[in-house]
Amino acid sequence: MIQYMVSRKLMIAQDPAADELLSTDDFALLVGMTLDQQYPMEHAFRGPQKLADRMGGFDIRTIAAADPAEFEELAATPPAIHRYGRSMARRVQELARYIIDNYDGKTSGLWTDGDPDGKEVLRRLKALPGFGDQKARIFLALLGKQDGLTAKGWREAAGAYGEDGSRRSVADVTDAESLTQVREFKKQAKAAPKAK
Repeated sequence: MIQYMVSRKLMIAQDPAADELLSTDDFALLVGMTLDQQYPMEHAFRGPQKLADRMGGFDIRTIAAADPAEFEELAATPPAIHRYGRSMARRVQELARYIIDNYDGKTSGLWTDGDPDGKEVLRRLKALPGFGDQKARIFLALLGKQDGLTAKGWREAAGAYGEDGSRRSVADVTDAESLTQVREFKKQAKAAPKAK
């Protein structure tokens, strides 16, 4: 098995405490990716820090074991972790339980257990609760571009999100300027079908 150490320095949330948590906790990063839908990207990735502040830390087993109604309340309390705080709280708990059941609570097992290639990491990500094809490809690209993932063929498996120098997704956000560039790309991509 590959030895894996978290050594990234992320700037996705554009908030020092939130980015520090994302940089040091794999499950926090996965939760941020889970929340990144129908909600501004940097706010989604601040969600794990909000939970950590309210729970006195960020622990996958504590999250999985939390009383669902209490956890929903915690997630929905303003400022909520997401526009749909309660439903996202359920998804976060489901994700925590999945990682515990399938990877013994070690999130990095998704991309390290058994030395998987890029296709296998993508398959594992797509099996996660709330992860479709696009979200899985973006997270794979994030691992490859900012986390030092060396799985063979990860760029190909990530598709366009894996392209070097692109500004398509959270995988490409390294500072305030790149966040603006990614936001502009998404805006143009949304407008393109309407222009036809």
